[in-house]
Amino acid sequence: MAILIGKYILFAFLAFCITILLLFLYYTWDLPRPEKFTETPFIQSTKIYDRTGKVLLYNIYGEEKREIVTFDKISDNLKHAILTSEDSRFYSHNGVDVRSIIRSVVTNITNPKNALKGTSTITQQLIRSVYLTNQKTLSRKIKEMVLSVELERRYSKDQIFEWYLNQIPFGKNAYGAEAASQTYFNKPASDLSIAESALLTALIPAPSYYSPYGSHKDLLLKKKNYILDRQKQLGYINDEQLKEAKADILNFSTIDTQIKAPHFVMYVQQYLENKYGDEYLKQKGLKVYTTIDWELQEYAQKVIKDADAPNMESKANNAALVVIDPKTGEILTLIGSKDYFAKSYPAGCDQNGSGKCLFDPQYDVATIGQRQPGSAFKPFVYATAFKKGYTSNTILWDVKTEFNTSCDPSGNETKSFNGSDCYNPTNYDGKHRGPVSIRSALSQSLNIPAVQALYLAEIDESIQTAQNMGINSLNDPKSYGLSLVLGGGEVNLLEMTSAYGVFATEGEKISPVSILKIEDSEGNIIEENKKQPTKVLDTQVVRQISDILSDNNARAPIFGVNNALYFSSYQVAAKTGTTQYLNDGWTMGYTPFASVGVWVGNNDNSSTTSQGIGLAAPIWRKVMQKLLETHPKENFIAPDPIQNSNPILLGQLPPENNLHSILYYIDKNNPQNTSYPNPNTDPQYPFWEIAVQNYLGTISPPPPLLP
Repeated sequence: MAILIGKYILFAFLAFCITILLLFLYYTWDLPRPEKFTETPFIQSTKIYDRTGKVLLYNIYGEEKREIVTFDKISDNLKHAILTSEDSRFYSHNGVDVRSIIRSVVTNITNPKNALKGTSTITQQLIRSVYLTNQKTLSRKIKEMVLSVELERRYSKDQIFEWYLNQIPFGKNAYGAEAASQTYFNKPASDLSIAESALLTALIPAPSYYSPYGSHKDLLLKKKNYILDRQKQLGYINDEQLKEAKADILNFSTIDTQIKAPHFVMYVQQYLENKYGDEYLKQKGLKVYTTIDWELQEYAQKVIKDADAPNMESKANNAALVVIDPKTGEILTLIGSKDYFAKSYPAGCDQNGSGKCLFDPQYDVATIGQRQPGSAFKPFVYATAFKKGYTSNTILWDVKTEFNTSCDPSGNETKSFNGSDCYNPTNYDGKHRGPVSIRSALSQSLNIPAVQALYLAEIDESIQTAQNMGINSLNDPKSYGLSLVLGGGEVNLLEMTSAYGVFATEGEKISPVSILKIEDSEGNIIEENKKQPTKVLDTQVVRQISDILSDNNARAPIFGVNNALYFSSYQVAAKTGTTQYLNDGWTMGYTPFASVGVWVGNNDNSSTTSQGIGLAAPIWRKVMQKLLETHPKENFIAPDPIQNSNPILLGQLPPENNLHSILYYIDKNNPQNTSYPNPNTDPQYPFWEIAVQNYLGTISPPPPLLP
């Protein structure tokens, strides 16, 4: 019996070995011979065009830059950095690092959240770069391993490393260490410093994403510092060298590549690389037709340039602009900073790529800049209130009000009895207007009624409205309070402009679109935009918002009749926004065919000396005027008369001798309920009521209700 079992075991073992051998032969039968690694495959460039296909915005791999240098002409600093980051055991394995693979497998099983990536050796990366692709298949991996072992059997480690250093792409069409060093630092690879070497190494996993000329420079520098820390751990540098390398300010060469609409191109290129990968873009000769309107883009760039001098006088050093076609979601214009190609930084800029300086040319404020929108956020709150039954005629009170229920109701304190900050916001002019309609409150951008509106609409529901409309940055509702309506959360300009586009389309949302179609080298369409709108907001709610934001008469008491938001022959909805310390100036506006957003301020969040109406509005007006002149006139549809509503929500207060806050008349949780609730159950009621009565005590006779 034992003999029989032994035969079965032997048979099974032999069958396993034969199977492995057959699989090995199958996958390696037609492998190329590993020989000349200085020869590179033919590159068909991927071209990015404007929407017409006539204007070339960027040629991703238009000209391959490479200069072959010998191993001794490459700085040891770069060699050590690459070994540290890419393959620390390069000189001890035979082409495949079995130990690293086993560790990765174990980690992936036991702790998938911290799964290890990048177990390919330098030899494997070289093989893949020359002969194979990045396609993640078993076949490719086996071929890669076999060729790597064969290559290491034939050639020395230094020879393989030399080939790798001359082959690897570093972005900006620079292949190999010498081209990369010249491209980014205008010096030979032999002269690279420790910090420069670590930075070039940090580019290797995703050169375009981490580009020092792009929007993720801060992540690149963090990765550089991580590599430096690892070099210290592995003994390549000491403590003093580590400290000096981290403090070293890196000066990058100016960009000599022809590129139009640079921040938009970077935005598109990141999408392409995430979806198709570097190798596919390099080899397939794609033609990418984007949504950009080049004529409008050029015009907007000039408008921002012309506005720079007066804005600088107001200590505003940067500007960004987005134009979207709300009916299609197509990005027509995107400008992430006032001058992407600026060769110098203003005084006080640390040049660290984080956007934390007065003006960082390459930092894309439009797509990744997180800024407080100020009063530009108010329409989302009022839209939420309208969903619950409030109307443009609902009466709120613009009076000095304390909203922190742990504070003195008089509103004269700064700290509560439990140490929290009191909250009694003021209007920008410091005045109080008494009872006002929501129409007046929103049109004139009054702050105190806006905070009341947020309380009535509720914070969670207001955030949900904004998220439904495309504001994705507000992802932690618990961290926001009543100051949210005055811009207490951080958003970016692209999502704000897209969300305002939902008002333009009467509640239909299409996420921002940057690409119309992509063709391969033979003209076959491999991707085409076919996004369809989704209804996210009730039509009547949207019409109420547009009716208010386009009402120049309601806006005039604050902004004047002939303000920058008003067009005498066109119906345009608009809203400005300014943060508390004049850090950010916004102007957002739309027609049925265009949504335009402008931000002006400083990258480091320092204060300006002017309101959004003075900084962003002049830029916004000129771009909007251009759009109006080139499109057929379209007007907003007026909202239907509201019927069957609680009279209080319609602004019809009971004929009483005394006036009260709105919480005296309605149940916030059920505002349509026409029976008067017990107002004392609402924690805000006594504070709002005291505020109203204090105001009325200083006015004789009682003020009329403002329309």
